[in-house]
Amino acid sequence: MLKRLKEIEKRYEEIGRYLSSGEALSDMETFTRLAKEQADLQEIVDCYRAYMRTEHEMNAALEEAEKESGEMKELLLGEHYSLKEKLSELETQLKVLLLPKDKNDERNCTLEIRAGAGGEEAALFAYELYRMYMGYCEKHRLAFDVVNYNETELGGVKEAIVNITGKGAYKRLKYESGVLRVQRVPETESQGRIHTSTCTVAVLPEAEDVEVNIDEKDIRIDLYRSSGAGGQKVNKTETAIRITHFPTGIVVTCQDERSQLKNKDKAFRVLKSRLYDYYNSRAVGAEAANRRSLVGTGDRSERIRTYNFPQSRITDHRIGLSLHDMEGFLSGDLDAMIDALARRETEMKLAGEV
Repeated sequence: MLKRLKEIEKRYEEIGRYLSSGEALSDMETFTRLAKEQADLQEIVDCYRAYMRTEHEMNAALEEAEKESGEMKELLLGEHYSLKEKLSELETQLKVLLLPKDKNDERNCTLEIRAGAGGEEAALFAYELYRMYMGYCEKHRLAFDVVNYNETELGGVKEAIVNITGKGAYKRLKYESGVLRVQRVPETESQGRIHTSTCTVAVLPEAEDVEVNIDEKDIRIDLYRSSGAGGQKVNKTETAIRITHFPTGIVVTCQDERSQLKNKDKAFRVLKSRLYDYYNSRAVGAEAANRRSLVGTGDRSERIRTYNFPQSRITDHRIGLSLHDMEGFLSGDLDAMIDALARRETEMKLAGEV
């Protein structure tokens, strides 16, 4: 590991020398690429240098302790053991930093929420999830751009598709893909019985233009009037867009904007994300099967998380963690859960389980 870290430090210094030379400014494309590479290496190099300094100080404290006696020897030995603990922490941190990174982590993403089993109650829960993710994005300064929002007469959501933009958007939200189950007494339930409903959530990384090539012969674009709950929400002009991709059968609709051009742009962004996920999933095989099993069909028996309203408890079944703050969670306070899921993934990678 230390040999590899030394090579990374050497590469970091080589890039630094090049970027500070006059030659670098003659090729801005190379300059930008290398500046990004240097920034990506910065944290690893800083941690490695801290590790080397700590190791030197630890050894020096031990050498001095061997020359001393009495109280001074005890103090130096105490410093040695303290630095040894710090060195162990830095070693673990370096192992985490050297783990293979998900190439999609820093990308924007598409969030798709759909009501599953449970009829109108599932749609009402889907609306609460929609508001929850909106609140989370506001807290983390991620742009929340609605592509398609299909609501019910009672204010629920059949389907909501959102483009989320900002640094690390996919990294933070990727653990949300799966079936979410809600247990509560619906407002329409006269006998106070607890009902169980589900919603599916899918989080897809946004594809770069160079990664997905859409042939015009493979798609059909239909224009139609936006639908809504009636009244002023009904659009009297054909601004809504439906794009059908024939090779995969993927269909994307967008009617959130009044502008046909904006709807078309949003729909294409979602289509590219779905195609990227579709082809990437086929390429990685087992990982694809795993993702499909996470998203599932919306059946009550498939779940990654349960929202139990009577007990104000949110339980993630993948890591066995339960939180007891339903109001805060639904307002977008997801960090405790997401951080725990990220830590578990890191632990599994360090253990070679994934």
